[in-house]
Amino acid sequence: MDIGDKLTVSYQVGEGGNLDIDFMIRDSDDILIKSTARESVGNHVVTASKKGKYTYCFSNQMSSVTAKSVSFNVHDMERIQETAKTHIDPIEREIRELAESIFAIKDEQEYIVARERQHRDTAESTNARVKWWSIGQLTLLVAVCFWQVFYLKRFFEVKRVV
Repeated sequence: MDIGDKLTVSYQVGEGGNLDIDFMIRDSDDILIKSTARESVGNHVVTASKKGKYTYCFSNQMSSVTAKSVSFNVHDMERIQETAKTHIDPIEREIRELAESIFAIKDEQEYIVARERQHRDTAESTNARVKWWSIGQLTLLVAVCFWQVFYLKRFFEVKRVV
């Protein structure tokens, strides 16, 4: 990245554990710029202060036993210096604002889709548990009914002693 470039990283954890993950961005000298811990959703914007390679990292060290599914987007890499130097047409400015809004809407839609998938999986899991619990209760009810019929028949039998 060149000085003045803007980098936006947005992410959301879709599956796994408590849906939390650590995130960090480092500059070209491996100095930590941004760091968040145990978040399920994030949107981070960094403006380059040095020229070089910037790295971002997702970490699952806190719960390394559980695998996680992370959806992320890296976008909005634009040169702020060039736009500041040149005069921007109002229509071009409006188009850029609309493009940024579309990216934001796209990110929100991806987040909603990931949450819907998680909620659907939870609902299906709950429905399966309710089904098996109901089958178990029905089996127990039928067994108790047969036992009561058998017990009452034996209770009312007349036993004769010869």
